[in-house]
Amino acid sequence: MSLNREEKAVVIEEVGAEVAKAQSIIIAEYRGLDVASVTVLRKNARESGVYLRVLKNTLVRRALSGTPFEGITEQLTGPLMYALSTDPVSAAKVLADFAKTNEKLVIKGGALPNSLLDQEGVKALATMPSRDELLAKLMGTMQAPITQFVRTLNEVPTKFVRGLAAVRDQKEAA
Repeated sequence: MSLNREEKAVVIEEVGAEVAKAQSIIIAEYRGLDVASVTVLRKNARESGVYLRVLKNTLVRRALSGTPFEGITEQLTGPLMYALSTDPVSAAKVLADFAKTNEKLVIKGGALPNSLLDQEGVKALATMPSRDELLAKLMGTMQAPITQFVRTLNEVPTKFVRGLAAVRDQKEAA
């Protein structure tokens, strides 16, 4: 379906706004995917906070010009699906997980701000823990010494109360 000039400008503006917020862009060739599979992929992307769209390459080139992702424009050939995310890992995870079960989705490459990724780079990025997972691990690590300290402090009065209860039980039995 052909877009007129105003519609193209709206699409470029929308994609440009998403690129401004993005920390990663992953591109994949979707040739041969059926509608049901694409619907599942879109649902997974939405749940992960990933902006996923099929766009004309020329419109994406215009949206990427002057951004840190401008280097990826050389990879934009063929029918491509674009996944953009504010978390550098989530777009790669969504597409890599889907590509494991559906061989018709072929990851072509991607980009982080000012650096390009090939297929292997995207797969490596997909295996990394997400920002939320890393923050959870950090919080657990930071809380562990405090939690242990509180348990240790709590153990002293607990032992004292158990000792008093044992003395009381011994006097009642005698």
